[in-house]
Amino acid sequence: MAATSPPNPPAPLPVPDPQHGDWLRLDQQICFSLHAASRAFNGVYRVVLKDLGLTYPQYLVMLVLWEHGTLPVKQLGTHLRLDSGTLSPLLKRLEAAGLVVRERSARDERSVEVRPTEEGAALRERALRVPQRVTAATGFDLDGIRDLRARLDSLTAALDAAAAAEDA
Repeated sequence: MAATSPPNPPAPLPVPDPQHGDWLRLDQQICFSLHAASRAFNGVYRVVLKDLGLTYPQYLVMLVLWEHGTLPVKQLGTHLRLDSGTLSPLLKRLEAAGLVVRERSARDERSVEVRPTEEGAALRERALRVPQRVTAATGFDLDGIRDLRARLDSLTAALDAAAAAEDA
């Protein structure tokens, strides 16, 4: 059996060199590039979702419910990476709009479950064009979108691991 060598660790970052740019410039920060892209996406979604009467965070809630059906609030929050303090007002507004229902779980009264109403389920049909419109706005082809999503998922996993290591 051949021994496999361990993967190469990432190369350490070089010491900043004034000739190659100042690392503390805003335009050198990946976090700001992601922030700016996120704000630009929110602007596109604001326009695209206007016809559905949803905000971007409400749309994300509905995506999870369309995919999974009835879910406990805690599990919904896990899917969306949101805490209950952020999720509860979203659910309250969606419930007031008649798109979801929140009910105590029959199995565990401590748990609240969320499900789409008939109106909320029907909204899915109207939402089918949203991803196409957003993809078109990016100027990327489908392979470019898939590649970007995979790279962002890898980035998220790496950052989650780094944060967990820092917390340990």
